[in-house]
Formats: sequence, C-alpha cells, structure tokens
Amino acid sequence: MTAPSCPIPKLNFDIITLGHGSGGVLMHELLNKTVLELFRNDLLDQQHDGASFELSGQTAFSTDSYVVSPIFFPGGNIGDLAVNGTVNDLAMCGARAKYLSLAFILEEGLPINDFWTILLSIKNAAEKAGVQIVTGDTKVVEKGKGDGVFINTSGIGTVHPKARIHHRYVQPGDAVILSGPIASHGIAVMSQRQGLQFETSIVTDSAPLAEPVMALLDRFGEGIRFLRDPTRGGLATTLNELALASGLGIEIQQSAIPIDEQVEGACEMLGLDPLYVANEGAFITVVDQNIAEDALALLKNIGQKQSSTIHHPPSIIGTITPDHPGKVILNSRIGGKRVVNLLPGEQLPRIC
Repeated sequence: MTAPSCPIPKLNFDIITLGHGSGGVLMHELLNKTVLELFRNDLLDQQHDGASFELSGQTAFSTDSYVVSPIFFPGGNIGDLAVNGTVNDLAMCGARAKYLSLAFILEEGLPINDFWTILLSIKNAAEKAGVQIVTGDTKVVEKGKGDGVFINTSGIGTVHPKARIHHRYVQPGDAVILSGPIASHGIAVMSQRQGLQFETSIVTDSAPLAEPVMALLDRFGEGIRFLRDPTRGGLATTLNELALASGLGIEIQQSAIPIDEQVEGACEMLGLDPLYVANEGAFITVVDQNIAEDALALLKNIGQKQSSTIHHPPSIIGTITPDHPGKVILNSRIGGKRVVNLLPGEQLPRIC
C-alpha cells in the first residue's frame, strides 16, 4: 500500500460506518473534509446534484465500474485505476477527457486511512490526465456486503477533429500496432492476491493514454482506423472482438508481442496465457499500412520521452486479412499456427 503523500485531515472517526451514508452530520464531515476539499474546483464547489458546463464540438461519454480485488496492488490501487480506466476509454474513442464523475460504494469498516490513500491516488491520476472531478456520489453498505470500496467513474470529453475511429473503417492490409508490453496489470493484481514474490517487482501498467493517442491523430488523422485498450480478457479478447465486428481476419506474430520476462515467467508459473491477461496502460491501434512504420516511430519517440528505461517499445504485431474472417491466427515463435479463441469464461475475475 502506498502511504499518503499529504496528511489526512483531522476527523472524529477512524473507520467508515453506516452513518457516513445517511446524509447526516457524519456524511457531511466525511465529504467536506476529504472529497470536496481534495478535489476542489469551480464546478464541484457548486455542490449541485450534477455539474453544468459547456463543451464545443463532437463529444464522447463513457462510464465504468471498478471492483478490483485487492483494492491495493503493486504500483497502484482502485483509485488511480478508476481514473485511468475511464480516461482511456474516452481516448479509445479519439477523445480527450475533460470532466469525470466519481461515485463510491464504501463498505462499513473501511479504515479512513485507506480511503484517504485512495482519494490521493485519484487526485494524482486526475491531475496527470488533465481531467477534473466535477460531481459524484457516496453510498455505504453493511460490513460483508462490499469489498472495502467499489468505484464508478463516468467521463466526458471532446473528440479530436480528425478522429474517425470505428471497426467499420478497418481494411485488409492494415497493420496492428501494440503500444507496450502486455499482462503487467493482471499479474500485479494476481501476485498481490496470491501473496507471490518475484525476483523483481511486477507492477501495474495503469496509466493515461490520451497523449499518445492525440499525437497519432494530430499527425495521421483518418489513417488511424481503430483504437482499443485490452483490459478484461486481454489482447486476445480485444482482437477477437475486432475480428468478429469487422468480419475480417487478423494474423499476429507471437515473437512481435512485447512482454516483460518476469511477467511471462509468472504467467507460466500460474498457468495463465498472457494473451488473455488484463492491461491498463497499453492499447492497440489499427492503422493504414502506408503509415504503419511512421506511426510506430512516433509511439516509440513518445515512450522514450516519458521514460528513459523502456525495455519493451511499441511493436507492429500483425495485419488485417480477408482470410479466415472473424478469426485471430497466431504465428508462434517455433513456426506453427493456432487459432486464438475467445475464452469461455473469465480467466482472472475482479481484475479491474
């Protein structure tokens, strides 16, 4: 668990009780001294039942709920995950998030210190993503009827004027680019859940993705056909959904898929296929084959500016094909081929 980076305000309680959801004195003290103070801005300060604002141009809207277990995991927690997840859903629509709503379902008995740590991570993630929290809600459920805290975030943002993102624009010959290594988030959560220790720390890849997406759209516009972040179900599920929706086939190269050695080893130990493990800081984009190398170079350049220790840069992992419509074919490292199917169930539940 990450320690708070600023002191918790003085409160008259140490844990969440049912009274904190009653609408009375306890609830007002909790919200006024934590949420409303920490996220203070002109829209939130109005304290209406919602937020009123103006947006220009095409608008994107998305919502998501977060029930990850455990709520704290290496490199992050449910708070920054909730912000990044919704910001990234909007980015995959070609939009930059501007405003978020934030709703909590708190379980009776949750330590206030844990809640404060989550709030700080939300604040830091929102500032990094350039998004404001402008409205929200808090409910409390009886002990045993939650899992510490569940979070819902909804986001709204403006769509890039050059964005033309949809599976119907995908064409045979297009290149499939993966922005970074796979499976880090799922394995970070699973390692915490199972109490596993590795030679090096495996941490979540949770991060906002708007900057590289906006850079791609700025430069290449309609050459960027499709965007998606492979969260639940991982890379394999996302590619299958694209193949089924577009009616085209996809061929990918196993040797081209970036993955950290420690993550791959952990997957082998746990009996997991990394293709199906969740990611929270990587995305796939399908681009016109004529701009593929330039788009890849742009993503690599952005990655190098953001980190001086990139071990697994973006990669062109495959192509769109008219062959085997609706199916994803993997060309393995040893030369064979196999169909990458949808999973019949959830490989890693409660991962986001």
